[in-house]
Amino acid sequence: MPVRLRIGSRPSALALAQAGIVRSALAALIPGLDSEIVRIKTTGDRMTAPSLANVGGKGLFIKELEQALADRQIDIAVHSMKDLPATLASGFRIAAVPEREDPRDALVTRTAGGLGALPRSARVGTSSARRKFEVMRLRPDLIVSPLRGNVDTRLERLAKGELDGVILAIAGLKRLSRLDGLNHHALDEREFVPAGGQGALAIEAVESTPVAGSHEIERALANLNDARASAETAAERAFLAGIGASCESPVGVHAVLEAGALSVRARLFSIDGSTELADSISERCDSSPASAAAVGARLARRMLERGAAALIGGK
Repeated sequence: MPVRLRIGSRPSALALAQAGIVRSALAALIPGLDSEIVRIKTTGDRMTAPSLANVGGKGLFIKELEQALADRQIDIAVHSMKDLPATLASGFRIAAVPEREDPRDALVTRTAGGLGALPRSARVGTSSARRKFEVMRLRPDLIVSPLRGNVDTRLERLAKGELDGVILAIAGLKRLSRLDGLNHHALDEREFVPAGGQGALAIEAVESTPVAGSHEIERALANLNDARASAETAAERAFLAGIGASCESPVGVHAVLEAGALSVRARLFSIDGSTELADSISERCDSSPASAAAVGARLARRMLERGAAALIGGK
């Protein structure tokens, strides 16, 4: 009996575009693969609060998808990596991390120019504490306003003149084909450190069993896995787990694996944004997630020694 692969996704346009990328990639590896995208609305999709930090944070965007995996209603779930908690719940695994898209944030404005071109007291929209404090670090005169909703909703508020700029992930804009025609300025990842996992996708599955009972699909997922993206995100997630970051922790961490060396840069802020701590590490590293995770964990220990836990309210 032919295998039918059921791919779980949140129902937003971006999530469906991401699931579509995975579906197409697997179809290219397995010609004739029978697959469907199953839309699953999560608790986070139903929330309208400006910030989700106090009502469950990242887990709100994956809980129902993981339940569907556990109940065998879907075979894999496609997530934005940055939506995953730093440590997965027992019984689940990351089956593959495809090639990573641009991990940087972008400032989108109605007129050309970057962060420095915004007038004094300009209004910038974001509901991310990390983005808010990174903006205020570089431009303390700006007014940062809460901003939720999908990408088009956020861009609409900008177009209507309610805001002078919005900060969005470049990866999401690219995957939705929204980047062309926008006045956007990529924010330097060394100064404006992205969220851990930003730009990467995670394909999640249950542990200890082949996806859809198919070894062919398992092999395709292994081929779809990008060694560099897998290593970089493993380092970032190990750092976040190591410092005890939660959904409300204003933390940026970005890893780059290049020519056998892994560099990890992190910047974190106190919950009120009044204090910051930054550090980086660079070590020789193979492309294995375990080796990369060890580097991220070492940076976490170093920053814990400098007071990171007390700063972010972690462990």
